[in-house]
Amino acid sequence: MNSRILPSVARVAALTLAAFFAITGTALAAKGFDGGQGTYGETNDLVVTDAAFIVIAFFPLFIFCCSMLQRRLDKRKDRRKAAEKARRARADVRGGW
Repeated sequence: MNSRILPSVARVAALTLAAFFAITGTALAAKGFDGGQGTYGETNDLVVTDAAFIVIAFFPLFIFCCSMLQRRLDKRKDRRKAAEKARRARADVRGGW
């Protein structure tokens, strides 16, 4: 390993650990610590199950929407390419410079 790379890796690791410990220390010592309940409050099995179903439903819907967007953009690109090709093919008929 190059001897110049090692000090920079050690520096980045030290800064990362220092930032981690600084952030976690303030998070645990925050005023009004809620005991791990979070912003929603106390949860039960139904809440966790519903949240899991929402996550399960979100990803296929997100993938479907992104696929439809990509399909529309590809069709638009293909139409633009076909129009440019047709313009170049008729350039002699049209005249111009």
